[in-house]
Amino acid sequence: MKSFFKNLLSSFLGALIAGIILLFIGLGIISSLIPSKEKPIVKDNSVLVIKFENEIVDRASTNPFDDFDISTMQPNKKMGLNQILNVLDHAKTNPKIEGILLHFTNFSAGAATIEEIRDELELFKSSGKFIYAYSDFYSQGSYYLASIADKVFLNPQGLVEFRGLTAEIMFYKKALEKLELEPVIIRGSNNKFKSAVEPFMYEQMSDASREMTQVYLNSIWNHILTSISKSRNISVEELNQYANLMKVKNPNACVELKLIDSLVYYDEVLDILKNKTGIKDDENLHSINFNRYKKSFKRPHNPNRIAVIYAAGTIDMGEGASDGIGSEKLSAQIRSARKNKEVKAIVVRINSPGGSALASEVIWREMELAKKEKPLIVSFGDVAASGGYYIACNADTILASPTTITGSIGVFGVLFNAKKLLNNTLGITIDTVKTNAHSDIGSFTREMTEDEYLVIQEEVDRIYLDFKQHVAKGRSLDVEYVDSIGQGRVWSGASGLNNGLVDMDGGLKKAIEIAADKAGLKNYSILELPKQEDPFKEIFKDILNNQAQIVTQEFTETYKLVLKVEEILKMKGIQARPAFDIVVKGL
Repeated sequence: MKSFFKNLLSSFLGALIAGIILLFIGLGIISSLIPSKEKPIVKDNSVLVIKFENEIVDRASTNPFDDFDISTMQPNKKMGLNQILNVLDHAKTNPKIEGILLHFTNFSAGAATIEEIRDELELFKSSGKFIYAYSDFYSQGSYYLASIADKVFLNPQGLVEFRGLTAEIMFYKKALEKLELEPVIIRGSNNKFKSAVEPFMYEQMSDASREMTQVYLNSIWNHILTSISKSRNISVEELNQYANLMKVKNPNACVELKLIDSLVYYDEVLDILKNKTGIKDDENLHSINFNRYKKSFKRPHNPNRIAVIYAAGTIDMGEGASDGIGSEKLSAQIRSARKNKEVKAIVVRINSPGGSALASEVIWREMELAKKEKPLIVSFGDVAASGGYYIACNADTILASPTTITGSIGVFGVLFNAKKLLNNTLGITIDTVKTNAHSDIGSFTREMTEDEYLVIQEEVDRIYLDFKQHVAKGRSLDVEYVDSIGQGRVWSGASGLNNGLVDMDGGLKKAIEIAADKAGLKNYSILELPKQEDPFKEIFKDILNNQAQIVTQEFTETYKLVLKVEEILKMKGIQARPAFDIVVKGL
């Protein structure tokens, strides 16, 4: 007994000491993550260094605990496009900033996001200041952004990836057959391009899907090549030849083909910048990094405000997922901006592949109400398709990048019959008692009758008609014309501008400028919605999610597949989303 109490006391003291140690470690982490209130000083003849080492999203969280990897005790912060645009806009007129160094280490951004940053860098250059770029390795996306620079530098052992774009779709038909799981697919009668359901039906792309994918891939790639051609003075034909013949195969070839100006190490780039800005050899380069620079200035508050509402992720009913769009949550944000007397105009930034058709309708209604009271401008990000387009179509003005993925006007429903899986594979049988003939319609334990299928088909066709009518009214088009460019077809932003789905070429900054003009505002401040959460309210949620983070990091591709299957099974009601598992590779 004495030994028992001795061991018990030892365990208790050990746990207590460990708890105290963890508490101090936690306090240390918290104090290190809390931003300093000290305003950074920008020296004369400074170079703004923007290091791209994390994913770029429309709006980065201000919570220091978001994306904090507890397994490594290191933050994995995302960069916000909104912050990047603000920093570039401010640096353009700051007399202490001589130029910019774009330093690429682990670049991750969508095509439209890259386009918006590139456009802002173009404006920066127009002020007469220089832009240099450096990387040990350029992906196609980072090179596309870097190509706007006056000088593009590469590590002497580095490489530029230049091979064109590709799209991949994963098909589940054979897997479902092996599981004896039968998909029941209902899509619009004329939705021949609604390829979201094809992975359940076929083993490869249909002719219509292949045609659609080829068209928008070519549109995006041609736009990228045209921009690089203008910046680097290399013809589009030559650039395509580089990709087709795999000419960009080593560092020297990168210089010979004029994609790169010089092969140098990073320390040599710093010496080049010192010489460029008139700093003596024995002095350090006057530089300030992106994170410090964004703290060096603050936009003045103005009672006249433009609300910028961020809507990113899959569209669902209710509050929605933390990384998605919930019909109730987004509607509440739009309603709040509409009723706020300080808000004179509303900009909604959409980055969504769609989701629930009903949730999209709920949000569409709130957009319609907002439009009646205040200027309503929509800015498309990397993707605003199907349900993402549904919620946008009644805006006063829609802006998109030429490389945005949009359109996909169409709807579908997917149900599963798991009777054979349950009976033959698992040995489970189901018996049912019901009060009416179709009380169990949609049940995964039996086949759907022809009458039931027709009822759901009618509902899909009705919702598709409503979708087309919303688009026709919002864009001032004929319903028949909307159908001709609809049918689930995906378009690039450039094609959307040509066919009337998009009003203007441009990004978030231009959308805000248009909103201000429509509201008659010369001076204004920005109200970003939804408001950022208090970081300390989220800390314990982050700790609880740590296990999922570790699984995600260790088994990334497998985990993505698991999430995709989970997303399929969670689908409820009629869906408005584009090709289900399409991945555009190369950026």
